[in-house]
Amino acid sequence: MVKRMTRHGNSMALVIDRPILELLNIDADTPLDITTDGEVLIITPVRDKKRRQVFEAALDKTNRRYGRMLKNLAD
Repeated sequence: MVKRMTRHGNSMALVIDRPILELLNIDADTPLDITTDGEVLIITPVRDKKRRQVFEAALDKTNRRYGRMLKNLAD
């Protein structure tokens, strides 16, 4: 998807389409972390630590249970 910046007062704005916002569960109140590697702009929603811990626990459980099978499928 190619987007163009739009003027917003003395600044520039990037309009993100609603389907992308809904997919990432982002709304007007979601804080965003904006970083760069010097060539690309990286915009990441800031999530609370508890949500991240729940995700990592689920990932660990999945890897313990299905890790060997998933590795075999990848080979």
